[in-house]
Amino acid sequence: MRSARCAILGDVDAYRTPDERFRGLPGYAFEPNYIEQDGLRMHYVDEGEGAPVLMLHGEPTWAFLYRKMIPTVASVARVVAPDYFGFGRSDKPTRIEDYSYDFHCASIERFADELDLRDVTVVVQDWGGPIGLRLAVERPDRVARLVILNTGIGAGRAPSDEWLRFREFVRRVGTDLVPGQLIRITCVDELAHDVVEAYNAPFPTSESKAGMLAFPELVPTDMEHPSAAKMTEVRAALEEWDRPALVLFSDSDPVFTPAAAERMAARIPGAGRAETVAGAGHFLQEEKGEEIADRVLRFLAADPVTT
Repeated sequence: MRSARCAILGDVDAYRTPDERFRGLPGYAFEPNYIEQDGLRMHYVDEGEGAPVLMLHGEPTWAFLYRKMIPTVASVARVVAPDYFGFGRSDKPTRIEDYSYDFHCASIERFADELDLRDVTVVVQDWGGPIGLRLAVERPDRVARLVILNTGIGAGRAPSDEWLRFREFVRRVGTDLVPGQLIRITCVDELAHDVVEAYNAPFPTSESKAGMLAFPELVPTDMEHPSAAKMTEVRAALEEWDRPALVLFSDSDPVFTPAAAERMAARIPGAGRAETVAGAGHFLQEEKGEEIADRVLRFLAADPVTT
């Protein structure tokens, strides 16, 4: 039986999380904004004025992840933080097969076009990397700078044994996956209960979780995977990215380690040496958001752009 919150949106069955799930979330009082793409509604935060900073989240998070960074960066720039389809306040196609790397990338490129974002600083983490880095290399007319946090891009092998264990865990638990608990166990410090519940807020039903379950399957662990060819192209194109790039990883992520940060920085001509944030796990924006925001401000000031 279809939930009362499910509907045919565009050409797909999709779930729309009730607005009341997002009331009173800790540190997250931003006004919602929406655009529509082919009948699906995409949510985004839009704060501040100036050259835009596009903050792209990963799995299984949403724009809430950037709540500690948004006010600081919005003091000098326009911060735009969308939720991918399947996440946050955006509509959620209910079938895993509705999601693909190309689907996510096309929706974010279209989002940048519809908001006419120019001279953008793209902030990426986790799945924000493959999506945002592709935007940068394919649309250099829009992207001026990169801030790269705990991510990677490539094809042909798994990111690590730890990541393979994560994928198997997601496959095993399926729609019983509780995203807030997953985020909690990756953090160095204990998360408050209301923060854990805020990460759970977008996903109250089994049908709302297809996007989360799809993402691990979109990582190309062999070259025959549908994502492999394009990710390989993006990885190669980064070797010619000579615009400014800040590579900033945490010290306690078992998958995207400081050594991985050094390899990322070495690949990108526009990057200096990789930098490290101490005392944070994979979701470093959650644990060290204010510190990262201050570092981003210095990065923006070092090479200002105007719109």
